[in-house]
Amino acid sequence: MFKIKKSLGQHFLKDEVIIQKIIAALKEEECTNLLEVGPGGGALTKHLIQLSGIHFKAVELDDEKTAYLKATYPVLNDRIISQSFLDMEAPFEEPFTVIGNFPYNISTQILFKVLDWKDKVPVVIGMFQKEVAQRAASKEGNKVYGVLSVLIQAFYEVEYLFDVSNQSFNPPPKVQSGVIRLKRKATPLHVKSERAFKVLVKTAFNQRRKTLRNAVKSLFTAEILMDELFDKRAEALSVEDFAALTFKMS
Repeated sequence: MFKIKKSLGQHFLKDEVIIQKIIAALKEEECTNLLEVGPGGGALTKHLIQLSGIHFKAVELDDEKTAYLKATYPVLNDRIISQSFLDMEAPFEEPFTVIGNFPYNISTQILFKVLDWKDKVPVVIGMFQKEVAQRAASKEGNKVYGVLSVLIQAFYEVEYLFDVSNQSFNPPPKVQSGVIRLKRKATPLHVKSERAFKVLVKTAFNQRRKTLRNAVKSLFTAEILMDELFDKRAEALSVEDFAALTFKMS
């Protein structure tokens, strides 16, 4: 059939129960245009191409997998984009949903790419390394809450759907997995600017063991830094707290 390439972080989903749970989560959302990232051996793809009323495309970097998919599912002949997801342009003019068993070696970058497309992507349903899935969904006060949590949750509601055992894959990865759903917020977060927001969040978590006052002192006047909010550490602040702080940046 095809070779499994560790260099591309390939672990193919084989558990039909998990596959059906992912498809069921997708069916709960309105979807006209759908992009699957890393279809691999087609575990999800074979179900996705059967969904009615959906314009389907997939992006796959591995030429061998692309050839296998086109041979096995001829309907995919003009629907596979042979490229890295991280390098591609938006595949549809209209809004589109993103789904996939995402390669673990680029999973965080995939979420940041989605943020670049947030105006076009209302929903993401994806499987990630469990640690990444938990970070994306984590709320303030949690030790895994960080840059990824805040930047994603500024624009999306994140729901941790379910765990996936490593035995659900071939070959089994050394880590557990988790499936999350991102749904774009109806009301955008009110920030001074997206750039200011990103700078603040990244600076705050860059020295997360320090109080906010010490971590972000370069971004505020001495007077503003006297506020007792700055006695806290970054992980104690909510997404809304960070947003509000952008308006006080110098």
